[in-house]
Amino acid sequence: MTVKISKGYILLLGLITLLIFPLPAYFALTYFEGTDIKDFLQLDNLKTIPILFGLEFGIIYAFFSALLLSSPIFEKLPMRVDKLIGEMDISYAMGFFLSFCAGLGEELLFRSGVQFYLGPWVTSILFVAIHGYFTIKPIAQSLYGLIVLPFIVLISFGFDHFGLWFAVAAHFSYDATLFWAFISSSRKSSAE
Repeated sequence: MTVKISKGYILLLGLITLLIFPLPAYFALTYFEGTDIKDFLQLDNLKTIPILFGLEFGIIYAFFSALLLSSPIFEKLPMRVDKLIGEMDISYAMGFFLSFCAGLGEELLFRSGVQFYLGPWVTSILFVAIHGYFTIKPIAQSLYGLIVLPFIVLISFGFDHFGLWFAVAAHFSYDATLFWAFISSSRKSSAE
């Protein structure tokens, strides 16, 4: 069964992720910890080297994940991420934009906010679980969760060492690389 999602709805979800997701973390840290917007965004840590490390790490891990996702065990999944993205019929620019929204919005919420209170391990497991990658049925869906969990754990500890912008860059480049690969694959399959 194919579910058609409008591009306007996809854009709206991206904007909500970018603009609304960070708000609970920002307000909690402002109210309880006295954090200001400059500290919340870690503007003092907006440096080239951590961003480049994050971009590189995200791209490499995305290729690793795509390779694992091409294994036969994932063929039987009813809702595969690659097929879902292919069915969205979005452009590369939209995939890039959605990657930016998720990279910044989700990392501000989870790394700057939730991780401050729950630590890297619990936050990482929560992050993967909220995305629906840990389930009882089908078990292969949880296997994808086990593929992505080390990436999220490493981002979480990278956040502690390199700062927010490492995590944002890694998340962005991971998503953007997978969007590019899945959109390319979908277009190639459509052309055949």
